[in-house]
Amino acid sequence: MGEYNNKPNSEIDMENGEILYDDGKHKFIWLGWGRLETGLIQTNQYLIIDGNKGVLLDPGGIHIFPKVVANVTKYIDLDDIDVIFFSHQDPDVSSGIPMWLSVTNANVYISDLWVRFLPHFGITDFSRIKGIPDGGQRLGDLEVIPAHFMHSPGNHIVFDSKSKILFNADIGAAVFNEGGEYLFVDKDNFNAHTALMEGFHKRYIASSNACRYYVNKVRSLSPKMIAPQHGGVFRDEAVEMFLNWLGNLKCGTDIIDELSR
Repeated sequence: MGEYNNKPNSEIDMENGEILYDDGKHKFIWLGWGRLETGLIQTNQYLIIDGNKGVLLDPGGIHIFPKVVANVTKYIDLDDIDVIFFSHQDPDVSSGIPMWLSVTNANVYISDLWVRFLPHFGITDFSRIKGIPDGGQRLGDLEVIPAHFMHSPGNHIVFDSKSKILFNADIGAAVFNEGGEYLFVDKDNFNAHTALMEGFHKRYIASSNACRYYVNKVRSLSPKMIAPQHGGVFRDEAVEMFLNWLGNLKCGTDIIDELSR
């Protein structure tokens, strides 16, 4: 049985990152924020190491590439990264694709829907680009799960069956006030955290139907942590609190009259 990160937020290494789960052979790592993101959209990047092989999850855009490389190489050689996963097409997720292809030998996985858009990020060689079908797929111990319209119509999330951590893409995203960032969302700070999530989810998530479909699927996985691409990582009781909150949210087409005034 592995160990989960139980540190309080006051002890988190915000610049260099934290290991969220470690059983000696398998690690799930949050790669930190660093100093380069001040004034920019805050994003989370994650690294899974199983044995001596690595998987990168949403390694991000061009401006954070040097920081992510520096933090990744504290844990694994770039030559040992086999898979790079992109949840959807947004530039904060995927505009660094050409650089990651140039420094690794990894295959890149992204929704079939978005493969044809990659030339706009400078991709000319598609030999290592692998389209993910709408229904998802397995990548070893990782389950790639469809989460369409949350917010992208070609969106996938990843469940790591060994750590039982769910990489959640933009679902659960929060927009921190500058200087008020923290890594973990726990039961004690969850209610305050919803104010940082509500605006994004109401505007970007397509509908409450999409939310309920997602919530039902995720509950069947029983994740120990939910790790979004923006904002904080939900752990312990906050996992179920988040699912309850999202399952009851009115958003997107549910509130189109409100948004159109």
